[in-house]
Amino acid sequence: MLKPSEFLHKVTRRFARENRRLLADSRIARMTADISAHFPSASPVRPFVFFMASTGLADFTYNQAYHLLTAWGLRLQGVPVVHFVCQRGMSPCIMGTVRQKPATPPPCADCIAHAKTMYRGAQVRGFAFQADAELVARLADLTVPDMVNLSFDHNQQGIASPAPLGALVTPGLRWNLRKHTLPDDEPTRFIFRQYILSAWNVAREFNALVERETPQGLVLFNGQFFPEAAAAWIARQHGLRVITHEVGFQPFSAFFTAGEATAYPLDIPADFTLDAAQDARLDAYLEKRFQGQFSMAGIRFWPHMKGLDAAFLERITRFKQIVPVFTNVIFDTSQPHANAVFSDMFAWLETVLDLARTHTDTLFVIRAHPDETRPGKESQETVADWIAARRATDLPNLVFVASTDYLSSYELIQRAKFTMIYNSTIGLEAAILGLPVLCAGKARFVDRDIVHFPRSVETFRRQAEEFLVSSEIKVPASWQSNARRFLYFQLFRTSLPFDPYLTASDQPGLVRFKEFTWQHLLPQNSLAMSAILDGLLRDGDFLLRE
Repeated sequence: MLKPSEFLHKVTRRFARENRRLLADSRIARMTADISAHFPSASPVRPFVFFMASTGLADFTYNQAYHLLTAWGLRLQGVPVVHFVCQRGMSPCIMGTVRQKPATPPPCADCIAHAKTMYRGAQVRGFAFQADAELVARLADLTVPDMVNLSFDHNQQGIASPAPLGALVTPGLRWNLRKHTLPDDEPTRFIFRQYILSAWNVAREFNALVERETPQGLVLFNGQFFPEAAAAWIARQHGLRVITHEVGFQPFSAFFTAGEATAYPLDIPADFTLDAAQDARLDAYLEKRFQGQFSMAGIRFWPHMKGLDAAFLERITRFKQIVPVFTNVIFDTSQPHANAVFSDMFAWLETVLDLARTHTDTLFVIRAHPDETRPGKESQETVADWIAARRATDLPNLVFVASTDYLSSYELIQRAKFTMIYNSTIGLEAAILGLPVLCAGKARFVDRDIVHFPRSVETFRRQAEEFLVSSEIKVPASWQSNARRFLYFQLFRTSLPFDPYLTASDQPGLVRFKEFTWQHLLPQNSLAMSAILDGLLRDGDFLLRE
């Protein structure tokens, strides 16, 4: 039984959510009425399909808002939009899974009510869940490793190629379980089986939708979670363009791409250079960044930042050199792209630990990512646990900085001989400071002549050994300017601004719609819509024009 204070808190949250829903509903109703009034009733243009099932359940997340606003902008250009919407179509979905109690049914009623708010006045094609009996039988005795590698072919479904269901499901399963290493136990097997059955159901239903609607393209959130991944796989089987989006690197901004949003591909013109105004704009951003003043999707990772204290500085003096080691969150959706050299981040850390054992004159500082222990998203496979299991800090030349220790990473970098990263953005910032960076994971900037990126485990170890014993590590002068070009492009050309339409909710990670008119979504009145519509309708690059 809930305590009175807990009951009051629950009721208050429910009341606040209902108020947010009613406010959103009224604003969406006005907007969709205006769009319908200006949208041709019968258009010969083939539609775009929009699909987003893996962000939020009953409130507006950043990505839900970006998704909906983009659909509105497209409709105002006379282009039909069909929303592919889950209506109890998965068993369960990513967001509706309770990993501690896997058999708990997902909160479909709240989600369906939220979808009715979002897609009011729009074309909706809903889908329900029906398990495939043949697939159920095949899954019955499979282990977790078996399911990771599972492909499924059912000729009666009209899908030509075997569907790589294991590969489509595994990233989302890792994200939901908050770990990379998947235990072969019954709770994990249960969730894996249900996700695979659900992914196949999405694939079948989406295949039928494509054959019925013959769309010109598909717009998806993220693309790594199994509902969207299954739809994207089907779309590509039909030769359709697939556009994915994620939060951008500026507040209230989104990144859209015809590639994979979680890999963050950028096409920077070879002749692009920063002028004086652009340099000043980037420097102003970096000044705040180096003080920890930044956020992503409404989440601020650094409430404050502290410098190196006297004890830490004294410890540094006992060693010849210092090497900071920056980790990532192991289940993050960037990791499937990063794991190109090492099997995963922890395999890389094993190599780092071996280096620390043999180079006792070097102080290695392993830093956990600040998002690793974010409330509500706590990793179940942490760097802290890895350090403890190996008793790594028993080494006199190894320091561990926990995710809740807001020690300045930039002060560490400025004192370093070189910096090691997996695929963290801080490697890009270290390069901007003109310092050498050794990268172990395939970060979005590794092919830009910015950091050192060995292409095998053996060459990584050789490169690290060489750096550790060299008297000097020379960094080409062009690498620093390349890093500045890349970061500027990432911040100010790819991050499409949605702040004219959105404001932060009182709950972190959620947004509310501002008051605006349909005219504000026309490309001549919106930098974001101009870039997105150019990308969708004219095969553009989804970049802001300066």
